[in-house]
Amino acid sequence: MIDSFQQADLVLLGLCCASSLYGIALIFSATRYRGSNRSVVVQTAALGLGILAYVLMSRVDLESLVKRWRWVAAFNVGLILLLLTPLGVGAEQVGNNAWLQIPGIPFNIGPAEVVKVTFILLLARQLEWLREERQDLRSFSSALVVAAHALGLMGLYVVISGDMGNALVFFFIFLCMAFAAGFALRWFALLFAALGGAGAAAWTLGLVPEYQKARFRVLFDHDYDPLGKGWHQSRSMLAIGSGGVFGQGYLHGTQTQSASGYSLPERHTDFIFAVCAEELGLVGCLVVMVLLAAIIFRVLLIAKNASTPFHRYVCVGMAGMLIFQTVINIGMCLYVMPVIGITLPFFSYGGSSLLTLFAAMGVVSGIKKRSIAVRRHRKPL
Repeated sequence: MIDSFQQADLVLLGLCCASSLYGIALIFSATRYRGSNRSVVVQTAALGLGILAYVLMSRVDLESLVKRWRWVAAFNVGLILLLLTPLGVGAEQVGNNAWLQIPGIPFNIGPAEVVKVTFILLLARQLEWLREERQDLRSFSSALVVAAHALGLMGLYVVISGDMGNALVFFFIFLCMAFAAGFALRWFALLFAALGGAGAAAWTLGLVPEYQKARFRVLFDHDYDPLGKGWHQSRSMLAIGSGGVFGQGYLHGTQTQSASGYSLPERHTDFIFAVCAEELGLVGCLVVMVLLAAIIFRVLLIAKNASTPFHRYVCVGMAGMLIFQTVINIGMCLYVMPVIGITLPFFSYGGSSLLTLFAAMGVVSGIKKRSIAVRRHRKPL
């Protein structure tokens, strides 16, 4: 076990741990008004398990795993279908049917968090197979096969869970990996044109629910429904603006420490960035962004030095997942993105999210270790 720990990418692990500890400090402040440390205890336990998952996943033989791609695909579909069982947490509790409540586990499990990782592995294997068998990833048939896989899983998840936010994460991962694999730009243009046309038609024909329309309207008109759909983001902007450069002080944020129902909502999950801005100011927010940028840069650096296309695609998918969630979450807090329930990686509260993030980074660490081993093996005597 000690040898496994030493062989892991300790720089990446250190960045992930630093971000998570920073996040736990913010979660403690954001939940202090409740008079309970349960969220901090759960997040700390998830961090400990996450470090273990990081080390273990760095040892997994990815090639052997994806050879059983049918089982991986069945796992993805089966885990999503579990939302239809009594284990699924209903919309009346968390806003959508996107969580599993398993007896004995102190936090809900989001199937999407787990499936993101296995989806990346499966899509990377598919791209590698197309590269090897067809020798041309720029053809329409190759693009169609990969798009069908990604959009099919995304559609299944949306229909069952109603969670559009995480579905969009799947879509962005697909875009990043397809671009890295060398898909022709004309297929991206065709895809965006088709989706844009379908979206416009759905909006015009009234197929888009009114609450989803309102989430977009408030972005362009902040006076539209300020006490309804714009409430979360108006509170967030107030917190960010009041923080200034250095913030109001840790544990001293006006909204963060208030138990009033008129204060910042979802402050330990979706709007943890606003908590940081209010109490630690611009400086604290810059530290958050630097840490996340460093993690993403490290993952992309490992992708650049990967020994096989499969490994490179996996790393690009992991980086794409982090980039999308970071940009969307911070954009939500800054009132430039709609509220779609995307949390800030490593910082927001969420046991299953933190655990799977560490497992995902463990996969990247294992890729680095194998790439170094391959280069050493190829080095001439």
